[in-house]
Amino acid sequence: MREFEDKFSELQADMISICKEYVENRADKVYVYASREEGITSGRFFYLINNKYVEPHKVNDALEDRDERYDVSTKRQSMVLRIICEDIKKVKVLCKEYERDMPTEMKLIYDVKSGGFKAEYKYDLVYTNDDIKTAGHIADEWFEEVKNNNL
Repeated sequence: MREFEDKFSELQADMISICKEYVENRADKVYVYASREEGITSGRFFYLINNKYVEPHKVNDALEDRDERYDVSTKRQSMVLRIICEDIKKVKVLCKEYERDMPTEMKLIYDVKSGGFKAEYKYDLVYTNDDIKTAGHIADEWFEEVKNNNL
């Protein structure tokens, strides 16, 4: 029982860790959207930096003039997403191994300053039963919800 929880937590921590590395640990909060539904694996991430909610390609917009710029190359963003998606697939394997339900959606929030961690999970289909929405739409909606409500 404990072993499953530890391994599950480790994989979530790895997702947060790679996102922190992307911004050289210079973020106030890290947000990760991880989805696995009907064979589709999807990940997204964004940040709260200097009271601004920013997506990975826009992190430099949140910096003060004197701050060192981030490398926001497509290559670096892709590397982070690849690791997030690998971790999601490892979660799937883990859940299968321990005969647990695989979450269809994980919303992870890490507060860098306090070390606080929050996670929300869904187990029902979120977008594959929708004619229009994709995982990207859901991730974008979450970004807007967080930004508008300062979550």
